[in-house]
Amino acid sequence: MSPRPDGSRHTLGDLFHERTNFQFIKRSWRWAILSGAFILIGLLGFLANGGLNLGIDFEGGTSWQLTVVGRSPSSGTIRDLVKPLGVNDAKVLIVGGNTVRVQSKTIAATNEAKVTASLAKYGHIKVADVSVSDVGPTWGKEVSGKAIKALIFFFIVIAGYLTLRFEWKMAGSAILAVIHDIVITVGIYAITQIEVTPATVVAFLTILGYSLYDTVVVFDRVRENTASMASLRGETYGEMVNKSLNQTLMRSLNTSFVAVLPVASLLFVGSYLLGAVALRDFGLALFVGLMCGAYSSIFVAAPILAWWKEREPKYRALAVKAASRPPAAPAARPAAGVADAAGPYASSSSTTATAVLDTDAAENDVVATDAADAVDSTGSTGAAGSRTAAPDGSARPPRPRQQRRRKR
Repeated sequence: MSPRPDGSRHTLGDLFHERTNFQFIKRSWRWAILSGAFILIGLLGFLANGGLNLGIDFEGGTSWQLTVVGRSPSSGTIRDLVKPLGVNDAKVLIVGGNTVRVQSKTIAATNEAKVTASLAKYGHIKVADVSVSDVGPTWGKEVSGKAIKALIFFFIVIAGYLTLRFEWKMAGSAILAVIHDIVITVGIYAITQIEVTPATVVAFLTILGYSLYDTVVVFDRVRENTASMASLRGETYGEMVNKSLNQTLMRSLNTSFVAVLPVASLLFVGSYLLGAVALRDFGLALFVGLMCGAYSSIFVAAPILAWWKEREPKYRALAVKAASRPPAAPAARPAAGVADAAGPYASSSSTTATAVLDTDAAENDVVATDAADAVDSTGSTGAAGSRTAAPDGSARPPRPRQQRRRKR
């Protein structure tokens, strides 16, 4: 972790009260290497495994699903059971301990009935309790085509909205962060060979909105802080973006935690307790996407925006000016417990106290001036309120007291 401006280490109180000083932008090369490593590993896994493990809904074929009673199912035993019946390429998936799903390419109707009867006998259930579904490859192609069209439409609408709401460079940075999430998610599915189903596609399109939501929160704070850059001498655009990230860090963490917690519960309950394959596919895609979105909004979108904007002549001149300024001395840290007790208003309270002291000092100067005037009007030894003699012997009236105005 980066130290605080005074050189001390961060605490949980700093994170809660938005007093962190993490160097997200200055060390953006680290996040670039990390993201590049994830993308490279995913690409190698995609090439090594021959692409994604598409489900039956995309490739077409026959699926059997049953609940085994009285024994623990074994994928090897089930595969050997259906192989003599013409199912040579069976995919066996065991979910929840006793729920089995067998998939294969389309086979003859007679062989399909034999496989159904054999699986029912293996599971100690009736033939009617085995769920059989046939899906043609045409339906899978339609789903894929509609998903691609929806993704393209999503990019166009989001790019237009962010351009109108912020600017086109922010829109481009956000879109690049979303593409980063897509590539990493596809790489994870390619490496693990987890089956891609329509539920996966639906969840995948859902997480794109969440990824952009977190990015928009950060960019909104960046826009607010951009207006105050003129009053802060020597601050570069990258430093301002870094300050914005620290200000929204706690909110981003809270949002990510609140979103991931129910999805993790859905994944655990649906997959391990209930044995629902559809819930597992949907929950897993959501979980992976939410984690990627929380990462990209901080470590991808904001650094890309800072790098892009600092190439503009105006912000490049600010960077040159900031590089020539002398380093600032570290600020003294308040006594232990004082800052935490004061909370986020500690700095404003100290500023207010300094202003009050300055006001009191000015008022004391006015009082001292009045006292000097009073001494001058009464004489060095005369009583207060007496008149002093003029050179001609006449009485001189006392000098009027200066009017002073006290600031409250």
